Amino acid sequence: MTRYGMVVDITRCNGCYNCFIACRDEHCGNDFPPYSLSQPESGHYWMRLVEKERGRFPKVKVAYTAIPCMHCDEPRCVEFAEASVPPGEPAPIYRRPDGIVMIDPERSVGREDLVGSCPYRVIFWNEELSLPQKCTLCAHLLDQGWKEPRCVEACPTRALRFGDLDDPESEVAQLVASGKTEPLRPEYQMHDKVTYISLPKRFVAGTVVLGDNDACGEGAQVTLKAVDEDAAGTGVADAGAVTCAADNYGDFEFEDLPPGAAYTVTVSVSGYEDHKVVVRTHQDVYLGEIVLQPSAAAVTPARPDGGGA
Repeated sequence: MTRYGMVVDITRCNGCYNCFIACRDEHCGNDFPPYSLSQPESGHYWMRLVEKERGRFPKVKVAYTAIPCMHCDEPRCVEFAEASVPPGEPAPIYRRPDGIVMIDPERSVGREDLVGSCPYRVIFWNEELSLPQKCTLCAHLLDQGWKEPRCVEACPTRALRFGDLDDPESEVAQLVASGKTEPLRPEYQMHDKVTYISLPKRFVAGTVVLGDNDACGEGAQVTLKAVDEDAAGTGVADAGAVTCAADNYGDFEFEDLPPGAAYTVTVSVSGYEDHKVVVRTHQDVYLGEIVLQPSAAAVTPARPDGGGA
């Protein structure tokens, strides 16, 4: 049995809004009973694109996160809808055998209470039709033999991937099996079938400069070591560590760090004094220019007569 899912790769999304526009093009002014009725011209975001700025000048990054309905395996909206009708009566929101969560455009008329049943807030109220509505994954097209929804078809960078999660040969199944994907809000525990690669977390970055000649610290070894803490927040031991080399501009960066964690950053270049600093990822951290000074052993003392050693 097919079980549709989507993987959103944040690293590939450039914020072009093609997915959003394709969704509007397909659903605004078009009725597809019994799947859906026309999406209004404004106020609905069946595919929302969230822009998040990170860091501070001059290290500023922007991430775009596409958010449709998650078509969860354990959807709260379906639970709420089923509990709102007498036993045995079809619910206004239901989950198809292929995993797509649908809002029945006939049974849900007047049910504005259904809008608040989704913790992701991806159900919208159509005032004109008195109808709750949301992303259908273009189920009307999939049932006609299409291989993907309009949003996926329109994505020029392949930031959106779609397929059968139960087919081990499908790209989405392989991405999920690789462990690279994660749900947008794991605390909801609804087993989302839309998962993400590289959701924006925290980063630590900086630039290495050699103090004796103002050269870029290309190749500098930078180590990020997690600090274990006791209940009082006091660093008690160094935990796992990861090392990278500064690029030809002297820049380095550590990505995908959890918020609120403590780390020791150590910068090392042969012939220079190590630089060590403790940081916390309550927000993205840009350390600015880290200027390394020559080590005492590397400095040749001058002779009293002005000659060399």
